[in-house]
Amino acid sequence: LFFSVRDKRGGYVPGLTKDDVEVFEDGKKQETKFFSRESDLPLTIGLLVDVSGSQAALIEEERRASYRFFSQVLRKKDMAFIISFGVDSEELQDFTNSLPLLQKGLDSLKLNAGVSGYSPTGTTVPGGNRGTVLYESVWLAAKEKLRSEVGRKALVVITDGNDVGSRIKIEKAIEEAQRSDAIIYSILFEDPRFTSGFYGGMSGEGPMRRMAEETGGRVFRVDRKNSLSDIYSQIQEEMRTQYALGYTPSNPAKDGTFRRTELRVKNKDLKVQVRKGYYSDK
Repeated sequence: LFFSVRDKRGGYVPGLTKDDVEVFEDGKKQETKFFSRESDLPLTIGLLVDVSGSQAALIEEERRASYRFFSQVLRKKDMAFIISFGVDSEELQDFTNSLPLLQKGLDSLKLNAGVSGYSPTGTTVPGGNRGTVLYESVWLAAKEKLRSEVGRKALVVITDGNDVGSRIKIEKAIEEAQRSDAIIYSILFEDPRFTSGFYGGMSGEGPMRRMAEETGGRVFRVDRKNSLSDIYSQIQEEMRTQYALGYTPSNPAKDGTFRRTELRVKNKDLKVQVRKGYYSDK
């Protein structure tokens, strides 16, 4: 389990030991076999960028801030890939450590909102109400890209959080992220002309928060106080201040069931951020 610990002010807490943390599975306390501060463990990052119609005015800022993020966070052993999504998903760059290749992938970010009809997130296409396939993109990135990778894995998703037309439900997207051991960092980046108009004031924060919290990540919102670059800096700091804890489950069954995990810090003033569980694959 990879996890972060923050204090009441939101600052990351360094210097914890295995004696400071207890781990439980399905309510039963487990014996910690491994504990480490894993700030330098290789990292695989998938960047998922919403390029639907509602994001048209935001793409250039997403491009610039994302390149700065990659240039600051990636180390020699780290890898990254880029997927854009609108009415469908498109891989813009496969696994690489090359900043020029990642820049080339970001340069190819473009509006993907269909070709006819009006909708802030694209146009309806035959075969279903396709608009912004957010959940499909998360499912695809976790299953096809991250499932076979080892080490720390994260999906950074930039979107207004509104899914219009995915054939994959949010539950399946979360399940695939959990099966892939991927942490989801959700960044809510909204053009208010669309979210307050077309969606009638609806916000995609609820689904994005759910995906983040179930996988041990966080949800952020770009606003007047927090720019996209500011949020990227917070994610970078978190990725470099994580702990890793390992245990052998007292329940040895390989039955495919979902096991609920819980980490408790003995200092009640501290907050643990960790995935909610895992699947015991058959």
